[in-house]
Amino acid sequence: MTEILCIGSVLWDVIGRSPAVMRRGSDVPGRITRLPGGVALNIAMALVRFGLRPSVLTAIGRDAEGAELIAACQRLGVATDLAYRSEDLPTDRYMAVEGANGLVAAIADAHSLELAGRKILTPLTEGPLGDETRPYEGLIALDGNLTQALLEEIALHPAFARADLRVAPASPGKAERLLPFLRHPRAVLYVNLEEAGLLCQTAFADAAQAAHGLIARGAKRVLVTDGGNMAAQGSAQGILTATPPQVLVTRVTGAGDTFMAAHIAAERAGHPADIALAQALRAAATYVSGEPPA
Repeated sequence: MTEILCIGSVLWDVIGRSPAVMRRGSDVPGRITRLPGGVALNIAMALVRFGLRPSVLTAIGRDAEGAELIAACQRLGVATDLAYRSEDLPTDRYMAVEGANGLVAAIADAHSLELAGRKILTPLTEGPLGDETRPYEGLIALDGNLTQALLEEIALHPAFARADLRVAPASPGKAERLLPFLRHPRAVLYVNLEEAGLLCQTAFADAAQAAHGLIARGAKRVLVTDGGNMAAQGSAQGILTATPPQVLVTRVTGAGDTFMAAHIAAERAGHPADIALAQALRAAATYVSGEPPA
């Protein structure tokens, strides 16, 4: 019954936030929170807010933190029935520090997801959602926390041949893992300006230039964001740009995931490209401002 599959990291986010501007070595007062997170789960949680029914394919340990995470997902409306539950791998974690000047540093510990490998894909490759002879035909949101080898396998696997693939790199440090999808005929890439530059091995002045560059490299369709600056959508039909609303930034972790989910939801609602882009930018701006979604 799931409407959208979200494949990738589902973990605990440990986020330290301070209203102070922070530099290397800063020691300041603030707040530390632990919340359900990970790129795949952030996208799924945002999809729920937009009225959709997501399910996650991921690895979650059978430890105490895993049990808490499963319970949290259920409360949030995210289905975890198809998740791989490992007996010997711990539940993954992500740790970040944010200041008034944005993200200061972050570490993503997704080793269990990486070690689980193709086991997380079993519902798609060996049923109940499909297999090589019955490819899954729905929408899949895929994040770059999977290993390079597994992403390459997904790009070529017959079970994914008919899927609507929406792909995000998870972080600039993992952007190059998306190279197997750069020329994929059914993939839509969601990247920021830095990630676009890494995929094209060059530096771009703005999102429109980055979208041009990715399309020239063979991408079918791309969406490029640049924080509070102009964003762009690129395809064979041309480049579409829009500027996000200006807001006071109170958080940044998860903003790109919210943008991606809002764009998917807007397209599924039948909105044209310009409206879908504008709605996604408004949703991301609302998220970083700390305001509750409308």
